[in-house]
Amino acid sequence: MGEQAEGTAHLTTARIQTFRASDGYTFYVHHYPAVGRPRAKLVFLHGIRSHAGWYTRSCAAFAGAGFDVYFVDRRGSGLNTAHRGDSPNFRRLLDDVAEFVQSLRAAESWLPIFLAGISWGGKLAVGLQYRKPGLVNGLVLLCPGLVAKVKPKAALRARVALASRFRPTRLFPIPLNEPELFTASVESQKFIDADPHGLRQATARFLFNSFALDIYLRRAAKRVTVPTLLTLTEHDRIIVNDRTRTYVEQFPCETKIIEYAEAHHTLEFEPPDHPWIADVVKWIDSQL
Repeated sequence: MGEQAEGTAHLTTARIQTFRASDGYTFYVHHYPAVGRPRAKLVFLHGIRSHAGWYTRSCAAFAGAGFDVYFVDRRGSGLNTAHRGDSPNFRRLLDDVAEFVQSLRAAESWLPIFLAGISWGGKLAVGLQYRKPGLVNGLVLLCPGLVAKVKPKAALRARVALASRFRPTRLFPIPLNEPELFTASVESQKFIDADPHGLRQATARFLFNSFALDIYLRRAAKRVTVPTLLTLTEHDRIIVNDRTRTYVEQFPCETKIIEYAEAHHTLEFEPPDHPWIADVVKWIDSQL
């Protein structure tokens, strides 16, 4: 199918690795080695529903541009079947990212590292700057879920909060189970709907900690001191663009904001000639 078929072909170029976190959890990382001598490392964090398998086309393109690309499947998501849809708390998720980035830094300390957060993954990318400052050289926030438009209703939030205390592993549907929220591409909607690795449910503990992370991020904005690129899309149905822009403009650092006309939340599913990948490459180049 269109761009997805192309993306699937690129999947053979990914090296599937594992990383063991300090608490013993082992999660998968999709590594796309840079074509030629690497100029930087680019670490991706996916959204609440997605996983590394959604982003094979762009990962291959970034590797082709000379970046060593690492796409982390969040614990309980993607290829990770242990403790599906769960995490002990949001700080553990931040520590997972920190420990992995630290391992990359230890291996080749001279290469700059850029952290890219997609949708919900943008919350982790920003939160990391508060919890573990100084680990990365820049942020790329791709339609980050910092201010959500789609939220669980109040009654469901109350049930989640109650269950998080008494039945923390009880599963609830995530609030993003309609493929059309992500893209207007019918082919891509079919891909999302049929995806065997996409997350459709999460534990009460995970969802409650997502709410807690939102509160944490109120304090994190003033701690982001690395250059940041923010991308927004005109027809985003998942995040609130103007409030996201205002939030990022609080960062005490250099920021660049690009808003794409006619585009939808998941840029990966835009046509292959869309400029977003080239724009990210150009921005990273400007920071090297």
